[in-house]
Amino acid sequence: MKEIFLIICLFLLVAMGPSSPGNTSGRSISPIDSDSIVNSRAPDFTLKDVNGKTVTLSSFRGKVVLLNFWATWCPPCRAEMPALNRLYRESRHRGLEIIAVSTDRSIDHIKDFLEKNRVDFLMLFDEDRGAAKQYRVFSMPTTFLIDRNGMVVEKFYGEYDWTEPETKGKIEKLL
Repeated sequence: MKEIFLIICLFLLVAMGPSSPGNTSGRSISPIDSDSIVNSRAPDFTLKDVNGKTVTLSSFRGKVVLLNFWATWCPPCRAEMPALNRLYRESRHRGLEIIAVSTDRSIDHIKDFLEKNRVDFLMLFDEDRGAAKQYRVFSMPTTFLIDRNGMVVEKFYGEYDWTEPETKGKIEKLL
């Protein structure tokens, strides 16, 4: 399974070339380059939620944030939403925030998804993919674990079971 994921990522990387969403330097991005965000301050951004309310990432300083970049057209993204929702319901009272940033082309796609799927955490719309570029996101889903001080602690590529003990343990250590 991991091999297939890596092949798909490599294909996407080559297909997107220098104009990939995470590329800020004008040169081709690689998965290794995109990991440089780990152990650095989380880039701040301001986006709108599905109701049009403006939300700024830095306003969550003091909380542990799981920042998930996803899209409705992405099957693994949709598949991990229930586990993210369970994690949020179990841990929000201890200071966990989950922020899902959709890179869909239309907010209507997100609203359609939310009509059919229960999501209790914050859902933002990255219309121009500016936040995805800041975070050097080159595949979906990509999730960042951000500590209470606003530092990126870890980056997760692909679909995860966020309630699985090892993965959940990484989050629990920060709460």
